[in-house]
Amino acid sequence: MDSKMIYARLNKVFRDVFDDDSITVTPKTTANDIEDWDSLEHITLIAAVEKEFKMKFKMGEISSMKNVGEMANIVSARGK
Repeated sequence: MDSKMIYARLNKVFRDVFDDDSITVTPKTTANDIEDWDSLEHITLIAAVEKEFKMKFKMGEISSMKNVGEMANIVSARGK
């Protein structure tokens, strides 16, 4: 799957999780860029991304992700 498709699907997930249709994620998007992105919403977001892409993040991946670009890279590496 190409990165354009991954970001399109991530945008949908982020908009659903944060209930904000104005969100457009980029590789550099972080929790500081989205008002409601706190530790609880992060758990919801990770679960929603896993469901969307039918994959599971490893605990080390979750704790080391610094931005949406790193999330997209992991999704891309899994090839779904």
